[in-house]
Amino acid sequence: MKLTERQCNILEEVANTFIAPDTTNGEHKGFWASKGADRVAPVKVAEVIASQPRPAREEFTQLLKILDSNLLGMTWAGPMKKFLDLTFQQREKLFVTWSNSPVKKLRKAFSSLKKLSTFIYFSSTEGGYHPDFKAIQYPGPLLGDADKLPRLSELQIDNDSVFSCEVLVIGSGAGGGVIAGELAGSGKDVIIADKGPYLHGADFTQEEGKMIETLYDGKGAITSSDGQVSIFAGSCVGGGTTVNWAGSFRTPDYVLQEWASEHGVPFLASQSFQDSLNAVVAEIGVNTNYSLHNLQNQLLLDGSRKLGQQVELIPRNERKPGAEDFQKLGFSSLGDRYGIKQGTAQTYIRKATTAGARLLSQCQIEKIAIKNGRATGAEAVCYSPKGHKKKVFIQAEKIVVAAGAIQTPALLKRSGLKHDHIGKHLHLHPTVGISATYIQKSEAWFGPMMSVVNDQFARLDGNYGFKLETPPTHPGLIAMSLPWSGARQFKEDMLKASHIASFIAIVRDKFPGYITIDKEGQPIVHYKLHGFDLKHLINGMEEASRLHFVNDCEQIIYPHFGNHRFNNTGKRADLEKFIHNLPVWGWRPNQFSLYSAHQMGTCRMGEDKKTHPTAPDGSLYEVPNIYIGDGSAFPSASGVNPMLSIMALAHHTAQGLK
Repeated sequence: MKLTERQCNILEEVANTFIAPDTTNGEHKGFWASKGADRVAPVKVAEVIASQPRPAREEFTQLLKILDSNLLGMTWAGPMKKFLDLTFQQREKLFVTWSNSPVKKLRKAFSSLKKLSTFIYFSSTEGGYHPDFKAIQYPGPLLGDADKLPRLSELQIDNDSVFSCEVLVIGSGAGGGVIAGELAGSGKDVIIADKGPYLHGADFTQEEGKMIETLYDGKGAITSSDGQVSIFAGSCVGGGTTVNWAGSFRTPDYVLQEWASEHGVPFLASQSFQDSLNAVVAEIGVNTNYSLHNLQNQLLLDGSRKLGQQVELIPRNERKPGAEDFQKLGFSSLGDRYGIKQGTAQTYIRKATTAGARLLSQCQIEKIAIKNGRATGAEAVCYSPKGHKKKVFIQAEKIVVAAGAIQTPALLKRSGLKHDHIGKHLHLHPTVGISATYIQKSEAWFGPMMSVVNDQFARLDGNYGFKLETPPTHPGLIAMSLPWSGARQFKEDMLKASHIASFIAIVRDKFPGYITIDKEGQPIVHYKLHGFDLKHLINGMEEASRLHFVNDCEQIIYPHFGNHRFNNTGKRADLEKFIHNLPVWGWRPNQFSLYSAHQMGTCRMGEDKKTHPTAPDGSLYEVPNIYIGDGSAFPSASGVNPMLSIMALAHHTAQGLK
């Protein structure tokens, strides 16, 4: 995406509005004098937008045109002037007006500009250095010793090439990694293709911006088509297991029973599936052998117990972390430099390549070739060691698609599959963060990212409800998540970063969205939060508020763009009166921050071939030598962080493929 000089100037001044210099405050003079354009390079914004689907790119171009038009004044009842001709105070008022506008496109414009500007500003570093880290008391990269295991061997592509194998596995995350390891270990000739890069050990620099841009799909900036949901999906060797928070939850029995009975997949409620769960638990070293929590996890544990609620330790796939590893664990959402977290790149893919599997990273599968109802191989574009694009065709007897619940249906659609339910039934586990400031330091960037879960409300309505957990936090994510109602308020909040502790409410969504593809074959996520699921999300914010309150927080900060806050008076009645009004604040798209790190269900498995693209053995009804090996095969939302469920389902599918 190429920007004109004037468009660059507009983006710089947009950033200068969200992160504005304020030299009236003598304390932290450097911090107060900093401005958005110091670090939000227009070329960086352009790179992020260029990685999005065509409609998103076109909409952003249109937004820049509106900002450069005198008609801009009509969007906020201001003077009929272009953005660059407004004063700083007018620009600030414009964005505040947009943030709660009745016009959904204006709310979306505010949300996208705010998230882009604040995230890029606080996550962009040079060699780990950022001039504002000292002021917000963030340590920056820890670095130190790196993983001593040798790198995985990779297949290098120097020319246009043709390869052949028994099984092509597309994707190397929780599903693809397990299937590749199982099949290669049994003697199958396997090629693993992942569109993302392979990083190992010291490659993980712990620089938030660079790692998210490198390791996440769409440079970490994918959103639903209406802009409401920010979607984080791993796109690297190891996939989500490289960047997730290490939570290793077994699929709840009530969910397995539901899937078995309502979708006709009886093995999910059988001992054979439990055997697969046990196998992957053993392979990736799931345990609860840690004794230290960071403050926000300790607060979740203590607060839940004070309120008499069900709370448990989260099993984690980390290799015997000791007290000396405490700080390191908080950085593994940016890739684990130390080899403590046992994702598929550390376990199953290493097992696969040791057994002879060939690994292709930075290999984009564009289309599966299908002839006479059978897949014959896949067309791909790979990068040579010098960065040149090369065309590759991979012949295969069987193909496992494990590219994630967003990319998997897109690939199938690009390949000409017609099943009406491919791409439908998308579940996202919509998630909100409820933050609070505390007198004591939280330093939530250290320690196990999520080590405690409150399960009290998981089944509020039948099998639907929410869980309360904690997120890993680094400056970019904090900045992106905090509400913005003015530049000074925003900087004041960022100065409290080391004292902010956050809980997240993760909803098991009953009502799904769907995936379509644009003219270029790239996926578009359509998702509208249903009132049933929104009710649980609001319930989650209410319960998180009570947990913060009983832990004697100073102030609760809500994710709503109206910048609602509760200043703790110490009186429970004051809190209850405050949160009683939560439902009436207005929860339209882009009136609040909403996230998803779990995508499931777009090629769901079941016995009814009219409504389920995938058969219980993992094969597609439409093309039976294509198998689904990721969370797209889930009949519905898992209700828990899905890594272990995906791995177990992939393990079970692999036994049949053997």
